[in-house]
Amino acid sequence: MDREWADPRLDLAAVAAHAGYSRYHFLRAFTSVYGETPGQYLSRRRTERAEEMLRTTVLSVTEICLLVGFSSPGTFTSRFKRQTGLTPSEYRTRNQRQGAALIPNCYALFWAGGFPPRRPDDDTDARRETGAPEAPEAPEAPEPPGSPSPSQG
Repeated sequence: MDREWADPRLDLAAVAAHAGYSRYHFLRAFTSVYGETPGQYLSRRRTERAEEMLRTTVLSVTEICLLVGFSSPGTFTSRFKRQTGLTPSEYRTRNQRQGAALIPNCYALFWAGGFPPRRPDDDTDARRETGAPEAPEAPEAPEPPGSPSPSQG
């Protein structure tokens, strides 16, 4: 979980399977060792990463939300506030380094590995909802002069 903390698909079933346990056994074992559930642990780790980004970058709260693995800004804000006592915007206002140059978005996104990849069906659903046309397929590149054609073998 510490290595893949930003993956929004990371869930109890995936972590338990990777560890070779059933979900229920993993949940009991993890909670007895760490004193919190895997979900609480993951949420805390993501919030810690978000705190650092809020202090040092100019990324928007929504961008940070997605980069640290939350899929909803509402969930991110409520969990962030539960852990820190402040909303992400309040936290940034109080803790942003004064006088220091903030990390530009392009560097912060590069460091974080960019936004999580979108599922192929996400683009299709968005086009259907907005009525946007499907992207045309790219035409095949012409063969260079002098190269044999497929029919010439």
